[in-house]
This record gives sequence, C-alpha cells and structure tokens, in this order.
Amino acid sequence: MLSRLRRTVRRFFNKSRQINHEPINKVSLIVIIIVDLFILFNVFAGLDDISRWPLNPQQTYPCQSSWHAYRQSIADNKDYDIIRQAISPDDPLFQQGQWGYTQLAEGYLGNVSEVCLAYEQAQADIDTSENKQLAKRINDVQAEVSSFETKNATIRQQYDSTLLEDIAGQPREQSINNVAAADAKAEIERNDRAISQRKNTLEDLSSALLNKPESQAFLALLNDGAQFATVENGYSRASFWYPSIQLFFQGLFLLPLIVLASVVHRTAQRKHYGYVALISWHLLVIFWIPLIWKLFEFMQIGFIFEWLLEIVEVLFGGLRFLLNYLNILLIPLIGFAIIKFFQKVVFNTRLQAANRVQKMRCVRCAKKIRKHDIYCPHCSYAQYHVCQNCGSLTYRHLPHCKHCGADQPLDL
Repeated sequence: MLSRLRRTVRRFFNKSRQINHEPINKVSLIVIIIVDLFILFNVFAGLDDISRWPLNPQQTYPCQSSWHAYRQSIADNKDYDIIRQAISPDDPLFQQGQWGYTQLAEGYLGNVSEVCLAYEQAQADIDTSENKQLAKRINDVQAEVSSFETKNATIRQQYDSTLLEDIAGQPREQSINNVAAADAKAEIERNDRAISQRKNTLEDLSSALLNKPESQAFLALLNDGAQFATVENGYSRASFWYPSIQLFFQGLFLLPLIVLASVVHRTAQRKHYGYVALISWHLLVIFWIPLIWKLFEFMQIGFIFEWLLEIVEVLFGGLRFLLNYLNILLIPLIGFAIIKFFQKVVFNTRLQAANRVQKMRCVRCAKKIRKHDIYCPHCSYAQYHVCQNCGSLTYRHLPHCKHCGADQPLDL
C-alpha cells in the first residue's frame, strides 16, 4: 500500500513537471505555476459568483429578522417603535439609497416570499406624507422635551451650588452662579410643567399614529401567527438547504471544466501532444482542488451537518461539542468509502491493465506500443512478469496467466 502511494505521488509530480517524460526547465515551471495561480484565483472567483446567484435565505425572506425581533420583544412601546420605523425620513438622499424587496431578486435566481412582499406593502402604506408630518411633529416635541430636560439639569447643578453658598453665608454679588436659589427653583418648576404638557402631547400624537387604519393593518399582520409561522418555517427550510443549493451550482460550474480538461488531457496523451498534455493536466488538478475544498466545506455547513446537529440536540441536549466527535468519525469513513470507490472502480489497476492490453498500450502510461515489446519505449515499464506456476512470461496486473491460466497476484 505504501509503495503504491509513493508511486502514485511520484507519477503525479512527474506528470506535473514533464513533457513527454522529459523534465521542463525552471523558467517554464515558474510560468506554469503563475498560470496555475491565476486560473485558480479565477475559478474561486467564479465559484463565489455562482454561489451568490440563488437567493439566500435573508433575500428570500427579508422581513424575517425585523418580524422575529418584534415578536420576541417584551417592550411596552414595541408597537409604536415598529410603526415609527416604517416612516422614512423626508430626505431625497435617503430615498435614493432605499431598496425594495422586489429589487433584491433582480439578477438572482429565485423569488422573494409573497408574505414578505405583503409585509413591505403594509409598511409602505404607513409611509404617507400625512404620517411623515405627524412623525415630524413628534420629533419636534421630543426635541423640546430634551431641551427642557437639559436646561433643568444645568439649573439643578447651579441650584445645588447656590444653596451651598447661601448656607455658607456668601454674599450674592460674590456668587459664581447666574441664578439665585429661589429663581432657579421657580424656573425648574416652569420647565417641569412644560415637559409634562409636551409629554401629554407626545402621548396624543403617538396614539393618533398608532390608531391610523394603515398602522392597525400593519400591526394585525405582525400579530398574525399563521403568517409569521409561514415566514419562520420558510426561512428555516431555506437556511437548511441553501448550502446544498450552493454546492449544486458550484458543481455545475466546475464539472464541465473538469470533464473538458480530462478529455483534452487523454486526447493529448494519446496523440503525444506533450505541451497540451502538461497544461491540461495542470488545469485538471486546479479544477479538482476547489471541488474537493467545497465538498469538505459542505460537510461542515450542509444539510448533513444540520441533520447531525439535530440528532445530537435531541439525544444529548446542549452538548453540541459531541458533534465534533461525530465529524471526526464520519469524515474518515466517507474518505474511506471514496478511496475504496476510486480504487475498485475508477482507478482499478486490473481493469486499466486489461483495457490497455486489448488496445496494445503500455499497462502503466497507456501509450501505444508494439505487441511484443517487453519494455515500454516511452516510460521503460516492464509489460510482463514471470508466472509463479509455469514460469512463463505473462502480462502484469492481469488476474490469470495467459499460458496456464493460474491466478496471478497483483504485481505492484
């Protein structure tokens, strides 16, 4: 097994730096490496672009986050807050920067949830010029309240200092404060009355905004459990399958490149186009690297990972670290299955040798040879070995001797 691995690694590097079994010079090797890096960068860029083509869960259900936050909130004024957020500032620059839900799907594969489109329309119904004026009035009153509160805070500081001066018997003309204690107290009381009046005004204005028909319609949608469940379930399903969909499209991007590079490489080898064989081999390796990378990435975020996570949470509660043990066990098993498949089916030595002998090709490098060549003139590999039963020369890697039919061990 170890010798086969060494031979495979050696063949891999020989194919990567030889043209017709002759080593390429260092300058050419550097050029090939630069080209490889450039192509690899573009392959990953293409994978990133195509992975963004299908709408992600946030784009398919853009209302989920704000709706979920509203449903989870326990604040007393959550109704007013979400209605207030639906009213956009009366600012042209802000309006230009706004994106609608339907625009999220432009240039992408998929559609925005119908429920979220209804959510957006209900929000848009609130964003009227009348409500904007009402919101502006609320902002102005809130600014007045803040102004009076700031004044009171400043006066209280001076009032406390003035009281200390009076207790100490300091003359008024030597005071560092502009307001006497009695005047400060009176002004604070006036400001408190103004704050109280404006807070009453704020309550009336807020109630008027909340009681608007469009506001009530939006709140009714927000509190519709069936509609919310539709969005939540759809978002959960989309999140579960999105990594699989991404891997599917990335595979669609890579597989044609892998097939094309493989066909070109085999054709170039058969027709002894050394330069084309070298370049196509490098391309084939480059196209396989991101595919393998994405497969391992999928194992960490795909539906298999989510499925295992659900099993762990059901069986062991919050002990999510046990999933790492499952991954440590599962990944080697999957790797073993892949290795066994390629060893037994794709790169089976006996099957390859039988096919090459029938076509009068070298059992190692697959190049054309004459029928009675003992050694391959291209790679110097011996085509025959001695049968352990009858002592005659028979083909290497084939299961039986061509003279006596005895079983032959696989000659490594």
